[in-house]
Amino acid sequence: MTALSAFAPEAIFQAGSSLATLGWLALALSPAGARWTPAARRFAGRWVPLVLAVVYVALFARHGMGDGGYGSLAEVQRLLAVPGLLAAGWLHYLAFDLFVGAWISERAAALGLPHALVLPLLALTFLFGPAGLLGWAAVRAVHALWQRRAAVATA
Repeated sequence: MTALSAFAPEAIFQAGSSLATLGWLALALSPAGARWTPAARRFAGRWVPLVLAVVYVALFARHGMGDGGYGSLAEVQRLLAVPGLLAAGWLHYLAFDLFVGAWISERAAALGLPHALVLPLLALTFLFGPAGLLGWAAVRAVHALWQRRAAVATA
């Protein structure tokens, strides 16, 4: 592999996907209370998204906007027709979904929720991003309701 081929959109796609997968595995294998969990969450929720963000910015610096934009679906389609910008779009998804997954993991641990409940939310966020966030919102709402009912019952 030459130095230039390492920056080919397919290579960037593969490397970004592999790095994000490591982040997701770190979250999945790091229950609250494990001694390695804080480091795993920093890796998955901070470092990996930052690395992906650097490459994302570099891709836009290299390719510009092409003849695309964000003003219409047709402009976005033209933007993503440039392979380097399509790879940037993929990195965008990877970075933000992983950041949200780490946030869910951290918030769930702060609430004392079991890791077994967090794992399906992480899988949902990994596969369908916003659906995982919606799932977290539902779990959080149910948890808050239970907390209020428990407080009333003990009062």
